[in-house]
Amino acid sequence: MALVLAVANQKGGVGKTTTSINLAASLAAMQREVLLVDLDPQGNATTGSGIQKGDTEYSIYDVLIDGVSASEAMINAEAAGYHLLPATVDLTGAEIELLEITEWEYRLKNALQQASDSYDYVIIDCPPSLGLLTINGLAAADAVIIPMQCEYYALEGLTALVDTISRITGKLNPALHIGGIVRTMFDPRNSLTKEVSNDLMHHFGDTVFHTVIPRNVRLAEAPSYGVPILYYDKQSRGARAYLALAGELVRRTQSTGNG
Repeated sequence: MALVLAVANQKGGVGKTTTSINLAASLAAMQREVLLVDLDPQGNATTGSGIQKGDTEYSIYDVLIDGVSASEAMINAEAAGYHLLPATVDLTGAEIELLEITEWEYRLKNALQQASDSYDYVIIDCPPSLGLLTINGLAAADAVIIPMQCEYYALEGLTALVDTISRITGKLNPALHIGGIVRTMFDPRNSLTKEVSNDLMHHFGDTVFHTVIPRNVRLAEAPSYGVPILYYDKQSRGARAYLALAGELVRRTQSTGNG
C-alpha cells in the first residue's frame, strides 16, 4: 500500500510544485514506484513533468467529478520517471461541482484506494489555497509535507495550515499528520532566513527536515524544459538537495513502518 503525501501550503510561491515534482522524481530515481497527482488547477506539475495540458484523454477533473478511475486517467510521464494524474483548466470549476456530490471530501481518497497498491509513494500537489480541492488532498493523505520559505510571514501562514490540518484530523482523516516541513529557497547569507529557520526548529523540532532546498537558478529553469531538475542538471545544488530530501523521507518512513 502506498504512502500518500499531500504537499500543501496555502501561500503561493513557496516551492510547492517544485517540491512535488522533484521529490517524486528523486524517489523514482531511488527505484521507488511513484504516482504524482496534480490537484492544482494551474497544472504546473503536469507541464513540469513533460506533459502538455490538454494532450491527455482524461485528467484529475474526470476522476473527481465524473468518476473515471484513477488507473484510466493516469499516464506515464517518461521524462520524469513516474506516473502522473494530470490537471487541466477544467479543474478550475471543480470546487463548485464537488459541492453537488455526496461525500465530496473523499472523492480523491476513494479514487486513489483503487490504484495505490501499485505504488510506494503517491504525492499530491495541492493548490495554494485551503479550498475543497486541498481538503480532498488532505482527506486522502497519510501525511502532509509543507514547503515554506524562511521569511517574515511564513510562520503566520504555517499556523493557519496547522490549524486546518488539525480540523481535517478531527473530522475527516484521523490518521493525518505533518510528515515534515521543508525549508525552500534557502539563503544562509540572509539573517532573516536564519532567524526564521531557528524559530521553525524551536517550535517544530524533528518535524523540520534537515535537508534545505537552496535558491538555485537551475532549479528555476527546469520547469520550462518540462523535466525535473534531476534530468536537467543532475550536478546542480538543487538536484543534490532534492535527492537528499528523498533519502531523508525514505529513512523517516521506514523508521515509522511506512514505505
